[in-house]
Amino acid sequence: MTSTPGTAEDVAELLTDLRAKRGYLLPHHGLMAVASPELLTAYDATYTALTLQDRTLTLYQKEIVWLIILVSTGEAIATHHIDRLRTGGGGDAEVAAALAFAAWADGADRHTFVARHWGPHLDGYDAVDSYRDGLETVRARHGTEPWIVEIGMAAAHQCHRRWDWVSEHIKGAYDEDAEETAIAEGLALAMFPGGVPNFVDACDVWRELIVSGKVQASAPFRAWAEMTGQGGFDEASGKS
Repeated sequence: MTSTPGTAEDVAELLTDLRAKRGYLLPHHGLMAVASPELLTAYDATYTALTLQDRTLTLYQKEIVWLIILVSTGEAIATHHIDRLRTGGGGDAEVAAALAFAAWADGADRHTFVARHWGPHLDGYDAVDSYRDGLETVRARHGTEPWIVEIGMAAAHQCHRRWDWVSEHIKGAYDEDAEETAIAEGLALAMFPGGVPNFVDACDVWRELIVSGKVQASAPFRAWAEMTGQGGFDEASGKS
């Protein structure tokens, strides 16, 4: 069994160090420091690799994706991402863009509703075309790079389990020549606010797109997609 910190001073030291690194503290940091310092250490390492370290996305690009996710999920406490956006060269205009994209994502299924129930009364109506037309209007107004929009929208839809739209935007990211590692980074950002299970399922959506040939993946990503036995415990135990 692991032990909790022996004294109040131990807890204070852990949290002081974390605040010095992050510039802020949140309530769950303190709880982990008291109840499981090993978990706090592992969590901080994960968060650092996920969002504080530079990977494919620049800080500016990453924080636009983050803000789309955070508006979509209603994460009010995450205002440090506004500060990080400003550090990366953005400002109020990018916040307005993230708001517009998140709001558009939230209405995506209304296009599907019209196609499903009113389609016979409308000449040539297509849900994806309708959704895409409006999204392009929003994108052009804010001047956001198309591939960043595709990644941000895929991540926002992931948080709400809108898998058809996740698929649409992963395909769109490929169409806009987004780097595959940038797509992966964007989807991973949604793990904490949107839930790890949703990230798992979004990865499977992407994998199926590769296997079916609907996107042309690079060799490393094809190797991942074509690896058998990725159905979790149900498949491994013969219960699927």
